[in-house]
Amino acid sequence: MKKRNQKIKKASIISIITNGFLFVLKSGIGFLTNSQAMIADAFNSLTDILSSFMSFIGNHIASIPSDDDHNLGHGKAEYIYSLFISWMMFMLSIKVGYDAILSFFQPQSFHFSIFLIIVCLVTIMTKLMLYFYQRKIALNYNSLLMEASFKDHRNDVIITSFNLMAALFSFYHFYLFDSLVGFGIAIWIFLTALKIMKKSYDVLMDKSFSMATKNKVLAIIEKYPEIKRINHFNSTPVGYQYQISFTIFVDGNLKTFASHEIANKLEKEIIKNLPEIYLVVIHVNPL
Repeated sequence: MKKRNQKIKKASIISIITNGFLFVLKSGIGFLTNSQAMIADAFNSLTDILSSFMSFIGNHIASIPSDDDHNLGHGKAEYIYSLFISWMMFMLSIKVGYDAILSFFQPQSFHFSIFLIIVCLVTIMTKLMLYFYQRKIALNYNSLLMEASFKDHRNDVIITSFNLMAALFSFYHFYLFDSLVGFGIAIWIFLTALKIMKKSYDVLMDKSFSMATKNKVLAIIEKYPEIKRINHFNSTPVGYQYQISFTIFVDGNLKTFASHEIANKLEKEIIKNLPEIYLVVIHVNPL
């Protein structure tokens, strides 16, 4: 757990520094050339900085062990901060979209610059490196924060590729594409914010885990012939993991120690085979 938190913390810091550099670079060139696509891309980098910063804080709070006031730990802090990120992204998408529409109906002089091409290429290469780096962490440590982050880097590569096309079109004095890309980026930011909000809302509202995970648990339970029936199956998210509880029915002639030993073995096997499960609570009833 400690190593996992350190890896996520390091990745968040690297993202903050890298996106800070890209924001300064994009905004400077964007305002110098008056490219709406580049300015929109710069604001997209700004949201990446905020997202990484929120991930850093959320991960820090989520890593605090359980205490008397928070018996299940502080894992949901990640999703509270993710909710903040989505709200900021909603507001940003409206601002970027408004500016793009304004530039479409009130076009201003757009100056082509070779630096537009250079910035796009630097951004694409940087984001690809961050994508592979954070994807490895997400897969190795089952981190939802890093999964969202590396997918965001993948999206940035696509966005900046369209930005590069807008810059190339401007060389041939076709400026309409620049406004369209700016507006497209605004829509992309809005949809990304919607996805983050939904995921955060689901966890904060204690949405149960997927049917695929439940089937894995049931498959393990079926390996125990002593268990005749189960009911009251519940799952509750605790940060990136889940707490589950259910009741098993065993032969009423079994001694209390023997019946509870079945539950103990089952609990250990579930936690061993399913890292997404944090705690298993099993109630034993005689049948």
